[in-house]
Amino acid sequence: MTEPTAQIAIVVNGEPREVPAGLTVAALLGHLGVAGLAAVERNRELVPRARQSAVVVEPGDALEIVHLVGGG
Repeated sequence: MTEPTAQIAIVVNGEPREVPAGLTVAALLGHLGVAGLAAVERNRELVPRARQSAVVVEPGDALEIVHLVGGG
C-alpha cells in the first residue's frame, strides 16, 4: 500500500490548484504538461530558466506561466 502524496495549495495563472509538495518550478511545468519554453513568474518575481530546477514551489505561491509557442 502506497502512502498518499502530500499536496500543497498554490495559484497558477489566477486559478487555485493543489499539487504534490516538493516540486521545483521545472517539475511543476512537467506536472502541468507544459512542454518547451515557458516564462515563469513566482510571487511577482521572474524565475530565470537556469534556476527553474532549483526553485521549490511553496504553499501559497502564486505563479504566472506563459508558454512560448512558435509559429507563423
